[in-house]
Amino acid sequence: MVDLPPELTWKTPTDLNRLAELLSAAHPDAPTTAAELERLERGYLPAEVHRRGVIEENGVWGGMYEVDTPRSDSHEGWLSISVCTLLSHTTLGKVLLARAEAVAAEYGAHTLLSRVREDWWELPLLQSHGYREHDRMWSSTLDLTGLDFVAFAAQEHKAQAAGIQIRPLSELGAFDEPQQFRLYTLITTLLRDVPSTSPVKVWPFETWQLRIVDAIDPVGLFMAIAPDGEWVGVNELYAVSNAAPHTLRNGLTGVLADWRGNSIAYALKLASARAALARGFTHVRTGNHSSNAPMLGINERLGFVREAAWMMLKKGV
Repeated sequence: MVDLPPELTWKTPTDLNRLAELLSAAHPDAPTTAAELERLERGYLPAEVHRRGVIEENGVWGGMYEVDTPRSDSHEGWLSISVCTLLSHTTLGKVLLARAEAVAAEYGAHTLLSRVREDWWELPLLQSHGYREHDRMWSSTLDLTGLDFVAFAAQEHKAQAAGIQIRPLSELGAFDEPQQFRLYTLITTLLRDVPSTSPVKVWPFETWQLRIVDAIDPVGLFMAIAPDGEWVGVNELYAVSNAAPHTLRNGLTGVLADWRGNSIAYALKLASARAALARGFTHVRTGNHSSNAPMLGINERLGFVREAAWMMLKKGV
């Protein structure tokens, strides 16, 4: 492993409140909460890797590394690593990175991934150690209070003319296991069509239930329904966290291939936006693969403002 000066010690973090404070202090522009971390903890499968360590100095946590099984690129021999410190301290960052790579080596990893925002100090650290861009996700935010719904009346009319109804999941019956499987089937079909550097790896239904179902708000998830009752499109809005009480996260927006060209994605996003405003939310954040030109175009026309990108870096070892 990696030796530390005597005044610094390694600790295994168990206090999620304290860990959330460290992560939020390291990157105030991407705060997290203990509840969010606890939800991620619940989503790990028994066979998956999940290791964390913090560096402590006089009782103060100054930095952290994490090694785990990727959720979307969970290929054999691939592990995800991350490091953060309270200050952009290159020396400490190198120590954390070396520790993370040593832990990954214990599990026989031959490919390492690391997700980092393009304006964070960790990016040049990782690049200097052989990590190269694998994928890029553009983050963007929509101010719902400034959305001009009238400007998109033609798109909504086009979807209606195709016989499409837009309704929240909360109006479509009990969200029991059969209903969950119906939603899962639609979402996994759509995910396979999402443009990205690597094909999206679809989770088994039970894993999806474990990781996603408790985060779904049926009031904020809108379905596009064909005249025969088939679910043909979806727009997911999730609560972000207590750290951003007026902001929702836009997950997947997608429409089955046979129904594209009818402005259904616009109708879904606009119906979701109206409902969000009615519930007191003012902003929606989303992320799109840089190769997903159609959805990036829709979001730009709706008024989403692009921000710093999240980069997925990859290194062979």
